[in-house]
Amino acid sequence: MGLPGPGLWLKRFWVFLEVAVHVAVGKLLLTLFPDRVKKNILAMGDKTGMTRNPNFSHDNWIPTFFSTQYFWFVLKVRWQRLEDTTELGGLAPNCPVVHLSGQRCNIWDFMQGNRPLVLNFGSCTPSFMFKFDQFKRLTEDFSSVADFLIIYIEEAHASDGWAFKNNVDIRNHQNLQDRLQAAHLLLARSPQCPVVVDTMQNQSSELYAALPERLYIIQEGRILYKGKSGPWNYNPEEVRDVLEKLHS
Repeated sequence: MGLPGPGLWLKRFWVFLEVAVHVAVGKLLLTLFPDRVKKNILAMGDKTGMTRNPNFSHDNWIPTFFSTQYFWFVLKVRWQRLEDTTELGGLAPNCPVVHLSGQRCNIWDFMQGNRPLVLNFGSCTPSFMFKFDQFKRLTEDFSSVADFLIIYIEEAHASDGWAFKNNVDIRNHQNLQDRLQAAHLLLARSPQCPVVVDTMQNQSSELYAALPERLYIIQEGRILYKGKSGPWNYNPEEVRDVLEKLHS
């Protein structure tokens, strides 16, 4: 990938200012009106399942909002979305990925004829793991008519980044072996479909604007469904609706 053009740098600078103001105002409001701000954060957390997740109390994650680590992660996600070129009906990027065995392949290698291929991008984030069983039910219910692929990307809540207390202790991946080791944790959840990892250049994550988690359906190389960005709008049930309509 080449260097960003001046137009992109200008957009990045504007987003930097937006995120900086968002964090500064959020931190101020959290100091002045802690109960009201926490109530708003809880309302957002309800969409991701965090408020119903038995592994986390409110004190494990609410205090991390508007921190320095929060700022840098949100900025990274917002910058990534500036370069999102995927669109419904458009060509799905055929990014390189890596099997857990270390074998390299491409996303299109998992397409079979004209069967839809569901792409599930994520890592060991609380929201991704909390909805993992929903995704498993999708694979079980539609395995006869669709294929499924989990693509493990960079950590959203690494223990040396924007960390939540009581979360899985995984540091930011320094090399491919780190990423493969982290992805192996998913195998304990019996995913019912292949699991691969993104390259260390984060090619699939960037081209699909997938951080922190996102769902797509591709068919014959075209994007049939483009889910909204997680964690707030990561919704496996939307995939179910699309698959049901396709095969009703």
